[in-house]
Amino acid sequence: MKTATPKKSTTIVIAEDHPIMLKGLKQELEQAGYQIIGTAENGMEAVGTITDLNPDIALLDIEMPLLNGFEVMAKCIDILNLKTRFIVMTYHKQKNFVLQAKNLGVHGYLLKEDSIEEIENCIATVLNGTVYYSKSLGTDLEANAESELKKLTLLTPSERKIIQLIAQDKNSTEISDMLCVSPRTIQKHRTNIIEKLNLDPAADNLIKWAKEFKGLD
Repeated sequence: MKTATPKKSTTIVIAEDHPIMLKGLKQELEQAGYQIIGTAENGMEAVGTITDLNPDIALLDIEMPLLNGFEVMAKCIDILNLKTRFIVMTYHKQKNFVLQAKNLGVHGYLLKEDSIEEIENCIATVLNGTVYYSKSLGTDLEANAESELKKLTLLTPSERKIIQLIAQDKNSTEISDMLCVSPRTIQKHRTNIIEKLNLDPAADNLIKWAKEFKGLD
């Protein structure tokens, strides 16, 4: 079993586009004993700060200008020798946000309503190598998101591409032209996707699903 990393040696970068919230979170974490070595107020700044400073933890607001928190993490995770673990913070409890987080492999998911105690618990947990999701989400929501993610693994790359285009309001004819296949082939793919995702075959259910989970690719 790993030992807990001392707070005073835990380095953190915070990315949050609301100055008051950024200031408050920074103060609380510093008072709790952590080292806040950098801050950022937009996604592009966050990428630069994280890659330059290589903190133990990056606390990322999901909704930021230029790049959102998920996009920041996606750009950082391919960088060699980056030790950073990523915790996203948001007001959103919807399943599609949780599913995007799980699909990307974030280390922690917190709600902005969470207490400093829960934030500290999350930091300690992810530093110990375990993924942490806010207790406020409830086990049912996390389980449902995990179930949806498993369904996604059943889709082929072609089916995922079709879902992306459906989310952009493309119809079967437009999709067939873009992918250089027949409309009949696209319709067959749509039928297979509906079956794999266990959706009701009503006309707009696949469109609704595609729009809800358009961040997954």
